[in-house]
This record gives sequence, C-alpha cells and structure tokens, in this order.
Amino acid sequence: MSPPTPTRRHLRLGMPRRMFSQVLLMQLAIAAGVAVLATGLFLAPLGDQLDDQAMRRALAIAQTTAAMPGLAEELQDTSPAVDGPVRREAERIREASGAEYVVVMDVHGTRWSHPDPGQVGGHVSTDPSQALAGEDVMEIDDGTLGRSARGKVPLRDSDGTIVGAVSVGIEYDSVRARLIHAIPGLFAYAGGALAVGALAAWLISRRVQRQTRDLAFSDISALLAEREAMLHGIREGVVALDRAGRVRLLNDEARRLLDLGDEALGRSPDEALGAGRTADVLAGRVTGTDLIAVRGQRVLVANRMPTDDGGAVATLRDRTELEQLGRELDSTHGLLDALRAQDHEHANRMHTLLGLLELEMYDDAAEFVGEVVGEHRATAEQVAERIEDPLLAALLVGKATVAAERGVALWVSDRTRLPDRLIDPRGLVTVVGNLVDNALDAAAGTPHARVEVELRAEGRTVILRVRDTGPGVPATERELIFTEGWSTKRAPAHGKRGIGLSLVHRLAERQGGSATVGEADGGGGEFTVVLPEALTDPGPGDGPEPAPSATGPAPALAAPSPRTAEEKSR
Repeated sequence: MSPPTPTRRHLRLGMPRRMFSQVLLMQLAIAAGVAVLATGLFLAPLGDQLDDQAMRRALAIAQTTAAMPGLAEELQDTSPAVDGPVRREAERIREASGAEYVVVMDVHGTRWSHPDPGQVGGHVSTDPSQALAGEDVMEIDDGTLGRSARGKVPLRDSDGTIVGAVSVGIEYDSVRARLIHAIPGLFAYAGGALAVGALAAWLISRRVQRQTRDLAFSDISALLAEREAMLHGIREGVVALDRAGRVRLLNDEARRLLDLGDEALGRSPDEALGAGRTADVLAGRVTGTDLIAVRGQRVLVANRMPTDDGGAVATLRDRTELEQLGRELDSTHGLLDALRAQDHEHANRMHTLLGLLELEMYDDAAEFVGEVVGEHRATAEQVAERIEDPLLAALLVGKATVAAERGVALWVSDRTRLPDRLIDPRGLVTVVGNLVDNALDAAAGTPHARVEVELRAEGRTVILRVRDTGPGVPATERELIFTEGWSTKRAPAHGKRGIGLSLVHRLAERQGGSATVGEADGGGGEFTVVLPEALTDPGPGDGPEPAPSATGPAPALAAPSPRTAEEKSR
C-alpha cells in the first residue's frame, strides 16, 4: 500500500474569524490611518509656513538695509562699482544675516551690489517695478542665483523720495532642507502615537475577547438568532431587568401573562405593573423559588435569577389551570366528604327506621320519615328564600353538609337578603366559597364550632360577612393575610397555599370594592367583603327588597350529628 497522502493546508487569506482578532486589526488600521493622516495634514501647512517665514525674513533684512543711514546718498553720489561703498555695505549685511544675496538697485533697475562681482552694473533679472513704486514685496522666484525666497522694499532719501530699491534673497534649498529635516521628527511622534494606539487597541480587544468569550461575529449573530427564537418560542414568560431594575426584555408569553406591551420597556416593575406581589417578586424584594403571584385572574409561579452584569432574569409559569384543577380536586374531596356524611346520616336513619318497624311502631316510623324529609326540604327552602341566586344557594347547601361532617354548625344570618340580580355570580361564588372554606378550617375542632354567613344587598352593592369561632387573625397579620403565598396551613399535595384570600382581595378590588378582616363578637375572625356595582338595577316588575328580619338569628343550616361526631371520635 502506498503511504497516505499528507493533508495540505491552504493558506486562507482574509479577515480572521475571532472577534478579538478582527477588532484588533480594525483598530490598528484605524490608528495607522489616523497617524498617517495627521502627519500629512501637519506636513502640508508646514511647507507653506516655512516659505512664509523665509520670505518674511528676507523682507526684514531688506527693510533693515534700506533704513541704514547714508545708503541712499551713497547710491546717488557714486557709480556702481565692485569696490564701491554701496556694495561693501550690502556684502557686510549679507554675510552677517546669512542671506543668499543683498542687491541694491537704482530707479532704473541697475545693480549697485551683488554677490557675483560680474553682475554689478547690470540690470536686475526680476521686475522691480512694485518696489520702485513704493510697495513691499514678498515672493518666491527664480533669479541669477537660482530659486529663492525674496523680499523687496523701496529705498528712500532723507526727503522720502524713492531713489532705488533693496532686494534680499534667502536660498530656497535651505527652506526645503528644514522641511525634510523636520520629517523624521514628525514620523517619530507619529510612530509613538501609533504605538500607544496599538497598545490601547490590544487592551480593548482583550477586554472584548473576555466579554465575548472569544466568539466569532458569526457565532454571536447565530446566538442572537437562537436567543430570539428561544425567547419567543418557549411557553414560559421571560422578563429581563438591567442593573437599575428596569425592564429591558419581555418575550411574547410574558407580555400575555402580565398583560404588558412595549410601554413597559425601560420602566421599573412598580411602574409597569403597579404595587403588588408580582412587582415585588420581579424587583427581587421577595426571594425564594417557585413564588406564587397573582396578575389579574392568573395565578403565576415566578423564579428570579441574578445575572453577572447586576441585572436579573425572571421566569413566569401560568398555574391558573393547575390551580383550577386543584380547586376542583378540593371540591371533589368536599363532595366526597358530604356524600360520606350523608351516607353516615342515611345509615343511622335507616337503622332507626328499621328498629321502629321491627317494634311495630308504624306511626312513629311515619313521623320520623316525615321529619327527616322536612328537615332537608327546610334547609334548601331556607337558603332559597334568603339567597335567590341559584349558584350561591347551591353552594351554601353543599357547604352545610360538609360543615356538619366536620362538626361545625353553618348558619345563614337572618339579615341575609340577596336578589337574583348578580352581574358576576361566579366571582361571588369564588369569594364565598374561599371564605367559608377558610372559616370551616379555622372553626373545626373548637368548642361550639360555628360559622355564620351574611349576604345582603344595599342598592347595587353586595356586602358579605363570614364569621367563625376559630382563633381569629392577629392584628399584626391582618395586612399580610391577603398577600399571595401567605398561609399558616401546610401546602396540599397538588400545589401551594396562600392563593384563596389573595383571589378574594383581587376580585373585590377589580370591582372597586374591598376585603378586610377583623375580630368577631365573642372572638374568632370576621371577614368583610364589599362589592360595589355588583347588582344590576331592579327591573320595572321587581318589588322592593324585603327588610332584614329582627327576630333573631336563623336556625343552623346544618348542625353536627351526635352519632357522626361519636363515630368520628372512634
């Protein structure tokens, strides 16, 4: 067999994949470009500045020469000569100032001085008319000695009459030499600035590398796309908050569960949701896992996790259906308890009836059966007379059987009067059911256990009071008892407690009412719920509502059976 062909690695040109490398290269390119641009922008005006300095220097030498006393008189009294006084004075000034030439001319442009003796007496090579006209001239021009920076001024006698001109030139090669000499220094400064920029770019890129965990741009864009798909695809609400506690992200499920829109972004939970337990959980003022919160009619389970940047992410699960199933399960247990109580009562009555028949006490047997049937009929009729809404009446009749099984007397107050004009009967059933269940739990096991229900209408307002003979609610806990998740009972197997009274409070607030707790006469707790606008206006055929009876409390709907209590104690 032939040996395997080694894998060839092709050199891949182009931008690197890692964000760190890309950011570093881009910053280095920017720093180098800025250094080159700054150097070029500095060199461009530097040449013009050096030219201007050379021309001004030449002009200053010319003005100094023209101002020398006696020069104008010597120009007038002598003729141009190599060893003449004008040329000697001009050469002295040229050597002292470092100028390339100092030329003194008369009004005809004839040179009286020049560094080249052969040029003395000849005509100047450039136009002297501006200087002879009385103007100071600065220029860069070519002459017999080459290119130079020049300054020309008029030469005046003691009377101010122009008798000639003075032209001074600075060698232009020396100006360019100064510019070229400055370039290395400029490049040195630019290189230092580039080095500092490269170091800063490397430090920034390292920080970016740590923060992005050395990911590529393509990886980050893919993660963002996956994040968006995940956030908006999962069936849990997700709320992200920044380090200042403001909402910065809401996925679709969170918007649905909390009934929020884009206006909540950038606001605190208190501003977006209003004061309450849900806002407290999102803001982190309530800690723990699987915290219960109520938003509207939804029961939510919330968990909050801090993030490394000082913010937090909260997840929300909808437990409304699960809570409804749990309440249906509780209702089923209550129905089973009621059926078991009725079974006990029915067995006891059948045994009594059988004994009366065996003793041939037929009249007593017939009377006993009539009493039993009348008792049940009276219970239902008593509730129906006072509470005309069928749902509420059925609820209290069912609760009466459960109360009897638990050894608690359930009473309907003689002040109870409720017409069949409820706007939201199911909501009131939830309120009454929760309060009666809590009252039965509190009163069960106490001496002379009793729960009293009062339901009455005042105009369109419904007032509900539920009193029990239990231990009551301490004054320090009366504000907390309506908080979601607050309960003194052990949680059932199907979920958590601390929701019933919170729902009662929310239902009351939703209708503009209130739910309060106090102490009942003789001890125990008394819950009062006021629901304004809970009833429709009476129709034209409706008569006036009957006034509450003042004959004393109505008889109990159901009292604990002695036999039942005895059997329960066995």
